[in-house]
Amino acid sequence: MTNLYKPEGARIGTIQNREYLSSLEGLEKALEKQVILEAPAILCDHNFNLHISLPSGVIGIIPREECEFIKKNEEIKDIAILTRVGKPVCFKVIGFKRDDSGDVIAILSRKAAQRECVLNYISALIPGDIIPVRVTHLENFGAFVDIGCGIVSLLSIDCISVSRIAHPSVRLGVGDSMFAVVKSIDERGRVYVTERELLGSWEENVSKFSEGQTVRGIVRSVENYGIFVELTPNLAGLAEYKENVYPEQTAAVYIKSIIPDKMKVKLIIIDTVDEPEYRQPLEYFINPKERSHIDLWTYSPPGSKKIIESVF
Repeated sequence: MTNLYKPEGARIGTIQNREYLSSLEGLEKALEKQVILEAPAILCDHNFNLHISLPSGVIGIIPREECEFIKKNEEIKDIAILTRVGKPVCFKVIGFKRDDSGDVIAILSRKAAQRECVLNYISALIPGDIIPVRVTHLENFGAFVDIGCGIVSLLSIDCISVSRIAHPSVRLGVGDSMFAVVKSIDERGRVYVTERELLGSWEENVSKFSEGQTVRGIVRSVENYGIFVELTPNLAGLAEYKENVYPEQTAAVYIKSIIPDKMKVKLIIIDTVDEPEYRQPLEYFINPKERSHIDLWTYSPPGSKKIIESVF
């Protein structure tokens, strides 16, 4: 099902998508088969209808009322339509008409595509499912991600990684395609996701390091009692306090000791430098292609007094 209902932008370059969009006959066939397609929105007119660029030369229009699948008693927000311009949108062909010049106009519906996605895919999700997502925009409190056909879910900042960050842009960028775990589903059917469970346990992350090494890290916070330095997204160590060290600096740190039962990595800062942070590609310790669901994730190592885990 995830192949049918991936986030917007995933199907736009596929052979099947191009074949349906390349001719009027292909669009008619898409209408008959009720296939979900994608193409860029190039314009929003004064009536808030989206105009879609179709390679066939046929004019494609998504009427305002067909731009988004919403719950009863909700209204489509104009900003939600305006922000689709310049981006791929999914849709179904729902009919044809001719304009005053006799040109064919394909009437499209993003709402119909989203409704099918909700009924056949999203409504079947349960906590613990691992799904593909795409980052749509960032806020101080988290990232909004497309979980299928433009349906948006919240990835809160505390669920992005175990290591604390000041803003989601430290980890993610708009347009990033990645995987997430369904965290919860509320009574209205809204899905919330988490990512940290895919980025490895304390033991898995600390296995990359050993005492006596000097490694690269990122300063995340400076406290009176010490400085937290991130070694990987799911692993941070505590360094002794040092003057003129600031959050987001790149640091060379000496690994003084690794203490599994206390889940601690003690560090000494050798040097820091102000430079643009390099956002490393995410490394998943659970392969989403081999495993599509988890019931329990334990971050803490065996014997640790502090237990950090997620139960789905």
